[in-house]
Amino acid sequence: MTAQLLKAHPNLATLDKVVAIGGGHGLGRLLSSLSFLKEQLTGIVATTDNGGSTGKIREQHGGIAWGDLRNCLTQITVKPTVASALFEYRFAGAGELSGHNLGNLILKALEDMHIRPLESLNLVRNLLYVRVGLMPMSEQPVHLTANLPSGEVIIGEVSIDALEELPYSLSLDSKVSATPEALEEIKQADLILLGPGSFFTSIMPTLLIEEVQQAILHSQANVVFIDNLAKEHGIAGLLSLSDRIHWIENQIGEQRVNGVITVVEEQEILADHLQVLRTELHADDVYYRHDRQRLSQAINQLVGKL
Repeated sequence: MTAQLLKAHPNLATLDKVVAIGGGHGLGRLLSSLSFLKEQLTGIVATTDNGGSTGKIREQHGGIAWGDLRNCLTQITVKPTVASALFEYRFAGAGELSGHNLGNLILKALEDMHIRPLESLNLVRNLLYVRVGLMPMSEQPVHLTANLPSGEVIIGEVSIDALEELPYSLSLDSKVSATPEALEEIKQADLILLGPGSFFTSIMPTLLIEEVQQAILHSQANVVFIDNLAKEHGIAGLLSLSDRIHWIENQIGEQRVNGVITVVEEQEILADHLQVLRTELHADDVYYRHDRQRLSQAINQLVGKL
């Protein structure tokens, strides 16, 4: 970390390991905002997506969901290159490849070659000059399921996003092991960040793995939940901030979340064990995205209070 960054983030500079858990655009935005931490930062990414190009690949060829991992990779690429542009290329037209992302296909090809997903990611990280760590929550295929109050079980993120009533609980459709290296990162972490992102389909899936739950529960790290900038459009938008904290702590342990970062407009009174930071987080250019500098400064500020 340069002297300038050290001065701007003195509290983060004292941490040896920061782990961020989530998926999709939200986690990628967070990782890019903290990318100056380089090897001190690791993202653990949900692999339950079954929509878009990822969903088509999984339906036809099986395997884990690569889309969110690819999205995070491209967001933390230091500088645009031919390789990074190639990795983000999406086929147009009306043929069989229409809508498919080339990065997803490359990662799937590596998986079909019986290369460990983590090794595949490390290969692409080196290709894109990415120093931030990135790991799948599990290297085994699995889908997210929602259990409704009626007893009905809904399988797949796309169907869960389309729900019109809140699920009673979430689960995975099979028992999978966490990526061993991801568990080790959690055990060594000084700070664990959850979110931002789609609550049910980006933040929660990784927390449904029992090994991850136990690793977080017994970790010495502070756990911080980063709220979205506005209510979600899906069914998770019905959950209050305290509801979401309850869902998380139901998985990782009562009062295990230590801090919350949210927007100024969020004035709900939260539990006493939570250190809450309410601050301006919107990007000036795209209002619904977190501003990278404001987000990193907010995390640094909250770490100083924990």
